[in-house]
Amino acid sequence: MTQTLETALGRFAEMLASDGYRLGWQADDQGKVVVRIEAGPDACADCLVPLPVMQAIISDALAGTPYSLDRIELPADTPGH
Repeated sequence: MTQTLETALGRFAEMLASDGYRLGWQADDQGKVVVRIEAGPDACADCLVPLPVMQAIISDALAGTPYSLDRIELPADTPGH
């Protein structure tokens, strides 16, 4: 099932990487996925879409897989990010 999750989220991960962010995830035994977005040193401060849009993008990406979105953890609000 991991390959399915990696395939489902891969395109979104590539999109975030182009703006300096890293996408990570972890699925529990029930298929609930926690997605983590981490800002790299050169992250674009204004490039993240609003949380509801991000939730919709990830939920759509997971459609057709045995997974569903639990929550998204965003970078902490720190100067420069």
